[in-house]
Amino acid sequence: MFKPDQIENILFLDIETAPMAPSFEALPERFQKLWRLKAQRYLRTDTSMTAEELFFEKAGIHAEFARVVCISFGYLQFQGEHEAHLWLRSVYKGEEKQILQDFGRILDRFITGKPNRQLCAHNGKEFDFPFLGRRYLVQGLPLPVALRVQGKKPWELPFLDTMDLWKFGDYKEYTSLDLLAAIFNVPSPKEEMDGSQVAPAFWVQQDVERIRTYCEKDVETTIRVLLGMSQLEVKLIPKEPEAA
Repeated sequence: MFKPDQIENILFLDIETAPMAPSFEALPERFQKLWRLKAQRYLRTDTSMTAEELFFEKAGIHAEFARVVCISFGYLQFQGEHEAHLWLRSVYKGEEKQILQDFGRILDRFITGKPNRQLCAHNGKEFDFPFLGRRYLVQGLPLPVALRVQGKKPWELPFLDTMDLWKFGDYKEYTSLDLLAAIFNVPSPKEEMDGSQVAPAFWVQQDVERIRTYCEKDVETTIRVLLGMSQLEVKLIPKEPEAA
């Protein structure tokens, strides 16, 4: 599917998100009304919770009601055919605007003027890439070059998605990263934490280091899954990230 020289031109990433406020009551009144409307999509099939109770559980996946709390990313540098250095890094400290600014500079350096460079995330086309684009606009920040998708044709976008690749054109199925990891005999990234625990880790425990570790594991797993899809047996050697 991909050769080593192609994989070296991919920046793998994952984002973790949390509700924009620690509780429904802490939302501005205007957003409370809008969340009640948004929550109707869940209440049509699940009446066990109220719109107010659903906020902390569901708002984190909606860019209009959430914030980015961590962006992890990584890339490979091959050392021969069966060995590669693995570089991982995260931006996660401070307010969301600072996180986005820091990542935007890194992303622009990676992709600007390099037409062969691509971004890869699991379910990235449905979640990570559009979520990031929306949050840059909410924060009043210029979009990184890679996220300037307006007017471009689908094949002109620098986006790769391991879930999309696994579909082989099938539009019906959702396949989790954890399931693909099992298929390709990759350790699960969900052993100590999963996405449902990010909001309480951020707002209640205030444990951003735990979130960072989880996010980086997702990035490494995505890399290993793409290697599996490409039928490449590669030993990954963790390396300290270069200074940004």
